[in-house]
Amino acid sequence: MWLPCGCTSKYVASSFARRTLASYLHVSGRSRCNVAAFMPEAAGLEGVSGRAALRELSVSNSESFWAAVARHRLCWSTPFHTVQDCDLSRGKIKWFEGGKLNVSVNCLDRHVHTCPERVALIWERDERGSEMKYTYGELLEMTCRLGNLLRRHGVKRGDCVTIYMPTCPLAVASMLACARIGAAHNVVFAGFSADALAERIRDGEMLLLIITVNQGVRGGKVTELKKTVDTAMQSCPTVKQVFVAMRTDNPVTMTARDIAMEEVREQKANQILEIQIQAVEDVVCEPAVMNSEDVLFLLYTSGSTGKPKGLVHTQAGYLLYAALTHRYVFSYHDGDVFGCVADIGWITGHSYVVYGPLANGATTVLFESTPIYPDPGRYWDMVERLKINQFYGAPTAIRLLLKYGDQWVNKYDRSTLKTLGSVGEPINTEAWEWYHRVVGDGRCPVVDTWWQTETGGICIAPRPSDPDAEIVPGMAMRPFFGINPVLMDTEGEVLTSNNTSGALCMAQPWPGMARTIHNNHQRFIDTYFQPYPGYFFTGDGAYRSEEGYYQITGRLDDVINVSGHRIGTAEIEDVVNQCPAVAESAVVGYTHSIKGQGVYAFVVLKKGIDVQEADLSRQLNGMVSEKIAKYASPDFIQFAKRLPKTRSGKIMRRVLRKVVESDLEGLGDLSTLDDPAAGWKNKCQCQI
Repeated sequence: MWLPCGCTSKYVASSFARRTLASYLHVSGRSRCNVAAFMPEAAGLEGVSGRAALRELSVSNSESFWAAVARHRLCWSTPFHTVQDCDLSRGKIKWFEGGKLNVSVNCLDRHVHTCPERVALIWERDERGSEMKYTYGELLEMTCRLGNLLRRHGVKRGDCVTIYMPTCPLAVASMLACARIGAAHNVVFAGFSADALAERIRDGEMLLLIITVNQGVRGGKVTELKKTVDTAMQSCPTVKQVFVAMRTDNPVTMTARDIAMEEVREQKANQILEIQIQAVEDVVCEPAVMNSEDVLFLLYTSGSTGKPKGLVHTQAGYLLYAALTHRYVFSYHDGDVFGCVADIGWITGHSYVVYGPLANGATTVLFESTPIYPDPGRYWDMVERLKINQFYGAPTAIRLLLKYGDQWVNKYDRSTLKTLGSVGEPINTEAWEWYHRVVGDGRCPVVDTWWQTETGGICIAPRPSDPDAEIVPGMAMRPFFGINPVLMDTEGEVLTSNNTSGALCMAQPWPGMARTIHNNHQRFIDTYFQPYPGYFFTGDGAYRSEEGYYQITGRLDDVINVSGHRIGTAEIEDVVNQCPAVAESAVVGYTHSIKGQGVYAFVVLKKGIDVQEADLSRQLNGMVSEKIAKYASPDFIQFAKRLPKTRSGKIMRRVLRKVVESDLEGLGDLSTLDDPAAGWKNKCQCQI
């Protein structure tokens, strides 16, 4: 997407990085040699001689653990004076107060100081075999130029910039440029519709600026991102400027509000090979000195109420946790190539494509395509070409590729792989075993990771652990350092025994967790801290085995996990109910062999409506696709005469779930239904 302009500029950026690093590098205290060799960050802790002891200390004396890790892992311009000030009963979370730093300095400058020619990004473009590499020196220069461009157009510390882009180097530089000048960023998944984009802009009060591209390219298909932004702007009058970069060489209509970011310097075979941000921008951009608890970014996730939640993550705690989990869950070492295939529009892309790997000085892959384009060997061809060492993908993709057979995997050399990861939803045993046996040749550990947008980083995973420790297929298993999970019963009491199931909560805070919901802290409290006072409620259920291992059993609220993307049932229902023919609807999730969960919609039509159900189904799917995103469109739409409700009028979705699953024995007590037969009537019509 963008390359810097020559050796002189590289030298300037590198020299500036050294000067910047000198002012930011402040490590309190000296390391001692009595810490376990595998975690030098904990070198300041006395009497710790192994992983188990370190894990225990990280929970029992979390302040000492996190203080030692933060001093070693991050570069501070001013050291922190208070490790934590948290009260889960009030949703109050503060870490490393008094500390000052800059996230972009931690991700770029300190690595440029030691190894400016190390590759930071490998952009695996949609066009197979056309990957492009960017060094830390080049990424720093790109970030500085863009930071200066933002400043010149009025973006200042405390502002928030919306980024609506595919996974590409300029998107990463945009995130880092915001961090460098003290602005927050709000990355919106480039598959979202104009309405969904506009809602996130309005809620986030992004008053100044949006960064986008003319078109996206994914799976051989072109998406009109600039046109989507233009449509969204019709309901976002406060946005004054739209920066437009060129992913393809196809021109787009520009308005007085639009600003072209790039000029093409060289083209070959109709592909843009080298682009630069306007040459007037300097390669030196002074980093803002940020407080630990200043906002780093907003990221919207679906909730059960139908209105997306703008979760807020802050500077030091988030970066520390992303970096630490990246290093130890995946056994990352210097020189490894880390391949996370998530989109940057999701938290996985934030934490394990951008911030975690770059904070660790890693080479990280930006995957723009799909797992089956141009054929089902795309992932493994990429592993061979880029020599990827850690591969992190979604169970949805693994299940899809499993169906194409082993030949697409065995065709390529995967000997560089050392660790395989799974993210987004629990991975079923069949997919886990295929992933381990075929993709990893039976030699690569599979880390099935559990975490959320709210947690900032991985909380439960099989690693880190002793090298010979068992890994159970389909289980997340072990809490990370500083994570203290508990299971709660329906009465709000902690379940202390093993071989039991309950609501998964966290008993103590950790640095990476979200701080609030933008503009609605009360909703933050009500959602995460009110259900079980004194604990963080994850919204998930879990099982703890006899050995103490954790297995995630699914959502406990009205949220569906489709291909690793969370979507509230109320969001879909709200769109469906906008159809003039629809009286009401209810959406539930069901088990899907590829996507993990599918979307099943029950729809009740208004009296007197006479339409073809097939035509109306297509119309409703089109509405959901347009208003939210294609992945949210129902897989099945069931037309019903009525919905099962309580006598107070509440739809009983648990009955609908059992109906969809054909589990009549599991319907449970129907005495609260206004018509106990309603659930049975719907069952007869289900199509799964």
